[in-house]
Amino acid sequence: MTPATPSPIFPGHALPSDPAAAPADADAVLDGLDPEQREVALALHGPVCVLAGAGTGKTRAITHRIAYGVRAGILQPASVLAVTFTNRAAGEMRGRLRRLGATGVQARTFHSAALRQLQYFWPRAVGGQLPRLVDRKAPLVAEAATRCRLRLDRSELRDVTGEIEWAKVTQTVPEEYPAAAGAARRSSPRDPAETARIYAVYEQLKRERGVIDFEDVLLLTVGVLQERQDVAEEVRRQYQHFVVDEYQDVSPLQQRLLGLWLGERNSLCVVGDPSQTIYSFTGATPDHLLDFRSRHPGATVVRLIRDYRSTPQVVHLANGLLAQASGRAAEHRLELVSQRAAGPEPVFTEYADEPSEAEGTTRRIRELLDAGASAAEIAVLYRINAQSESYEQALADQGIPYQLRGAERFFERPEVREAGLLLRGAARAGEATDPSLAGADLPGQVRAVLSTRGWTGEPPVGSGAVRDRWESLAALVRLAEDFARARPAATLADFVTELAERASVQHAPPVEGVTLASLHAAKGLEWDAVFLVGLTEGMMPITYAVSEEQIEEERRLLYVGVTRARVHLGLSWSLSRTPGGRGGRRPSRFLDGLRPGSGTQVPGSVPRRLSAVAGVERGAPPRRKRVPARCRVCGRTLTDAGEMKLMRCEDCPSELDEGLYRRLLEWREERAAELSQPAFCLFTDKTLMAIAETVPASAGELAVIPGVRRRKLDRFGAEILALCSGAEPSSEPAAESSGG
Repeated sequence: MTPATPSPIFPGHALPSDPAAAPADADAVLDGLDPEQREVALALHGPVCVLAGAGTGKTRAITHRIAYGVRAGILQPASVLAVTFTNRAAGEMRGRLRRLGATGVQARTFHSAALRQLQYFWPRAVGGQLPRLVDRKAPLVAEAATRCRLRLDRSELRDVTGEIEWAKVTQTVPEEYPAAAGAARRSSPRDPAETARIYAVYEQLKRERGVIDFEDVLLLTVGVLQERQDVAEEVRRQYQHFVVDEYQDVSPLQQRLLGLWLGERNSLCVVGDPSQTIYSFTGATPDHLLDFRSRHPGATVVRLIRDYRSTPQVVHLANGLLAQASGRAAEHRLELVSQRAAGPEPVFTEYADEPSEAEGTTRRIRELLDAGASAAEIAVLYRINAQSESYEQALADQGIPYQLRGAERFFERPEVREAGLLLRGAARAGEATDPSLAGADLPGQVRAVLSTRGWTGEPPVGSGAVRDRWESLAALVRLAEDFARARPAATLADFVTELAERASVQHAPPVEGVTLASLHAAKGLEWDAVFLVGLTEGMMPITYAVSEEQIEEERRLLYVGVTRARVHLGLSWSLSRTPGGRGGRRPSRFLDGLRPGSGTQVPGSVPRRLSAVAGVERGAPPRRKRVPARCRVCGRTLTDAGEMKLMRCEDCPSELDEGLYRRLLEWREERAAELSQPAFCLFTDKTLMAIAETVPASAGELAVIPGVRRRKLDRFGAEILALCSGAEPSSEPAAESSGG
């Protein structure tokens, strides 16, 4: 790897803040870029795909690409449209472009760009004024449910609204929703047929009132561009060069709009990382990024792997985590190389119970603060928002300021406030007026009250608002159990007083403090110190992640969490929920081979030394050497994932047994149907093609083919070898997911 040029932005130095200090000319724009970033900046013609790992400076690369093109006179500023997913990211991009002297370039979100075009062209294309855009669709969804004679509580309303949004971005009409939701394994909050009815009436209500929602902005823009060729040509004359950031998060509807903007041209640069795909539940898919070279065979592909954010120790752990991954995204994973000085080892800590984990994490945060760290540069990240309460309390007990990101403070959540009112009313009324409280202990009384608002002994299936609401109520039940254990004679009134005291401590005005956030809410952010907590089976991966695709998205979610840390990284789990409880929990499977004492080290990690300081296990791994993959025909080094799967160059002669390949495809379709899995989850087309080219005669020969991992070899090896020998495969029904 060519050494990187010292950069004025990594770490700790800002670019000039005023236009007068912008680079002197186009060549000066390239100063400070590393070799791969420079390659991106110079690739101004034809389709370009930038695979950019976490912390590799992707925004820097694409803004310098645009600025270089503008300053060199190759790109006209007004002809460039840079698209990203959040207003914050678009604003940051515009600011960087201004500082680089590239004013006049449009940097917008998909919705913002589409809305602007729709407002401009609507009078000509449709007539009249554009319908009013509703800020919140939930009230209309609630009214639609009422018209359907269905009553939705707050949680169901949020989930049904989310399902309608998913349906629209995947271009699913109401009558097709039940089948589409089933195929996508959606956990619908109501019967899919009921959701479809609500969806249909919601659309009818909008038409009656002449309003549109945010998804309609994209749908209507697509419709105008498809129906009015003159409008499409005018847009294409205006915008001739496109840049799309976070391309792994593009939905089918956004991709369709992008295609209409682009037309038959190929001046497109996309940037993304399939290993950071964590929003598939909203309709986002990495397929457009992964299939980019198939759609654009002559595309320039640049991989950014120099990590300027994290220390070698953090990067090594992130690489090891992805080394265990499977599926399409894993085939395109990037092995990062840290550009920072060495730092402390990631710390793996096992606790006896959840309160101990919260207290232990808080102690480590206090140590960092005492050593001079800023509270704003520390984060505690968890899988679901309901986990925040114990950390809120532990930090409050130590007087450490904190802020919640992406969720209400625990005692401000509507379901918690409602539960508090119900418990207060039950405490005042007493057992005489509520038979369900008679004879029950304190936890039993709390369960009885909260069961009227959705708490059950078992968690609901699936994710979303229903699960979040249950988790909040379950946290109150656990709190009652802990309170009764500490004060056996406590009454319901005592517990209500305890809740009020806790709430008063945590209702302080927002302050700059330690960030508490879910892993999803942490995407795009970074801190000096990150604590990943609650890493047990059932939470990471979450219990409702059952298919191989869902499990792999959970792994990517943890990867995103790991790569948020610049220097300090802590990973922890607890064996029991409560003190003195049965310690039957297991650490997350994703840590196997990474945490010391967890067995065979996975590729990307090496045996670590153990330390017993404060129950912490540490390791200091050197970087491993990678053996290059070579074409089995011509011997050339292979870099493309598809070629590595085939073990040959795409244009080298193939000895494909077409009959065997056809039989393998037919077998895969049948087995995928039996397992209720997408076909590619068993084996990709490339893997089956490689099998049909090599025609293995033994398990050993089959095992060396990329894509045939141990679990798949054990599960399907005999069937594949039977097909290769010309025999008919025999299989037993699978009891579990066979992906691996």
